Amino acid sequence: MKLGLQLGYWGAGPPRNLAETIGEAERLGYDSVWTAEAYGSDALTPLAWIAARTSRIRLGSGICQLSARTPTAMAMAALTLDHLSEGRFMLGLGVSGPQVVEGWYGQPFDKPLARTREYIDIIRQVLKREAPVANAGPHYPLPYPSDAKGSWGLGKPLKSITHARRTGLPIFLGAEGPRNVSLAAEICDGWLPLYFSPFRAEAFAAQISNAKPGFEVCQGLTVRITDDLEEGLLPVKQSLALYVGGMGAKDRNFHKELVSRMGFEAEANAIQAAFLSGDREGAVRAVSDQLADEVSLVGTAERIRDRLQAWGETPVTSILVNARSTDEIRQLAQLVLD
Repeated sequence: MKLGLQLGYWGAGPPRNLAETIGEAERLGYDSVWTAEAYGSDALTPLAWIAARTSRIRLGSGICQLSARTPTAMAMAALTLDHLSEGRFMLGLGVSGPQVVEGWYGQPFDKPLARTREYIDIIRQVLKREAPVANAGPHYPLPYPSDAKGSWGLGKPLKSITHARRTGLPIFLGAEGPRNVSLAAEICDGWLPLYFSPFRAEAFAAQISNAKPGFEVCQGLTVRITDDLEEGLLPVKQSLALYVGGMGAKDRNFHKELVSRMGFEAEANAIQAAFLSGDREGAVRAVSDQLADEVSLVGTAERIRDRLQAWGETPVTSILVNARSTDEIRQLAQLVLD
């Protein structure tokens, strides 16, 4: 099992002591570091900054939102970062959700699977440079159609001036729905799940059965070393209450749908009902110890080591942790890597 550091996206400002944190993670043998974006800090700029201060650790975007950039702009950023990091960049992509896509980017959210397939195909074309980039699909037509509104009719297929350092630069997909997960296994090099339980791995077995050799599954996990299991699970429950209860519309919440498919449908309904009624504390109480415990690693060091054995029997290849200090980074390295 590999160990990665999940930085996420910034809050009101950048995280403190970032250089020290990254340096310690690399020294201890962490395999990767991942950034994210929502509607504040972006995922790519911090990775360039980190690349300049490290030499070995892999650098992943987890995730870059499709609607934030055209496919060719994303490919340009990816090949640039891969050169600057000397071949350490991993491109994590995802569609995000309709609230962000339509509310922040002013883009339509329709046909997410078809958009993702087109998007990744265009990126692959840019990296390979086998021919000028062209796409006849409806979502990202290249060149822009001469008969489309606003067209000057002068567009022509182009090939990237810059050669990619790696034409096979790894692409990961953040995916929750069954068809999205299947798409990740079909066309990508890795999958970034939101929630995964080592005790319910069969929930995803069919979707990733067609993955090619070397397919990576990098799972973000809350890890808390504590003698008080109830207190340690509380932040996990608070996060689940927010995502399952409020991150989406009542009739279309991808996170709620995922938790339901994992076998917690009644619980997910109760969480959402409480959250949407304004009872945030009730939503947290509706999250069972079992659900919170299965999607995290919480407890004494001995308990976490024991539960890591279950994770080792799953398709998960990397655990991505959100450490809050260099001391935690060291503790987690001892638990996972020793």
